[in-house]
Amino acid sequence: MKMKIDEIGNVLDDLIPNPRCELNYNKDYELLIATVLSAQATDKSVNQVTAVLFAKYDSLKKLKNADIKDLKRIIRSIGTYERKSAYIKEIARILDEEYDGVVPKNRFKLQQMPGVGRKTANVVLNNIYNVPAFAVDTHVKRIATRLGLCKKQDEVDVVERKLMRKFKREEWGRRHHQFVLFGRYYCKAKNPACEKCKLKKYCKEQESKKIKITEKNQ
Repeated sequence: MKMKIDEIGNVLDDLIPNPRCELNYNKDYELLIATVLSAQATDKSVNQVTAVLFAKYDSLKKLKNADIKDLKRIIRSIGTYERKSAYIKEIARILDEEYDGVVPKNRFKLQQMPGVGRKTANVVLNNIYNVPAFAVDTHVKRIATRLGLCKKQDEVDVVERKLMRKFKREEWGRRHHQFVLFGRYYCKAKNPACEKCKLKKYCKEQESKKIKITEKNQ
């Protein structure tokens, strides 16, 4: 397994040497809000709405006092925008009134905020405070499943624990970003670039296809 993990890491390092979060932000709280908005939405679509949102409401005070109808209008193009517009206002209020405008470096405090789950907390803690964390989204779970690092039926928290055990603690944040980008641009949910993939020999889907072809030819 160690040889497999080392090879996965080497391939990802060659393919994606400078991984980073693709959500645009200039302030810490903007990353928190953008990550909340990214649930059931692409980073591209989130960046489009936050460009407008953060330009118009350029402080926590303005965000917490914003007309919710206007927030809904701005973020309407992303999933569950009505619920998320309420999250924006409440997160801004909590940060402004309870934390003096500072995003807390505390998982429990972060996850007490509306719309903030473990994945969002992991993204924020790793990107803002460099806390080792392996955030698991749909891309990460798909890659981990295909590479046989977890089972298809595993819940997100189980996938996270398995990946944390397999990779070194100091690599968690980097590997998270690499898994996301690998899943977004190479090992896609549909039409993955299998022909050129250097990790194909570990892919459970490729293995399954070979078995089906063999059975068909028998």
